Amino acid sequence: MERTAVSDIDAPDSSGHSLTDALGTEHIAAHWYHLSPGEGLPGGLHAHVDQEEVFLVVAGVAAFETLEGEVHVEAGEAIRFAPGEYQSGRNAGDTELDVLALGAPRDSDDVRVPATCPDCGAGSLRLETDDGLTFGCPACAAEHVPASCRDCGSDALAFTTDDGGDPVVECGDCGTHFDDVPLVQ
Repeated sequence: MERTAVSDIDAPDSSGHSLTDALGTEHIAAHWYHLSPGEGLPGGLHAHVDQEEVFLVVAGVAAFETLEGEVHVEAGEAIRFAPGEYQSGRNAGDTELDVLALGAPRDSDDVRVPATCPDCGAGSLRLETDDGLTFGCPACAAEHVPASCRDCGSDALAFTTDDGGDPVVECGDCGTHFDDVPLVQ
């Protein structure tokens, strides 16, 4: 048996605490997030091909963006994403948001983003972070390096959806939308 207090866990930033290592879990990943209004969960729009995720909202209101639209989840409610379902989350309320996130299996190693491979046209690229950020195509094995925002030069790009629910890339600094991820040519 292991026990911990969220406040005793060092957070890599001000919003997330990994309970996985603190509790020594073997089969599930567990994270606690405390987000201010407007802040988002890490990762942008993504899918885990090999992991299902459950988010329990403990306080506040979360908005989960999916390819089917936005879903609001209130305190005392939970939402599940099956392997392969695209999602991202943020604090949609005007108070603090507390969320417990659980994922199984623990070590998800196949994270996808909704980007099209320019070499073969496959519609889902693998996010790879071993040697810097790259996108690998599971269909043709091509590797692509993301470029900075063409308008402002920022690296603060994230996947999201447009008003029609289609995946786009948005610059977090200037707000420019791209229909697909800008890549180094």
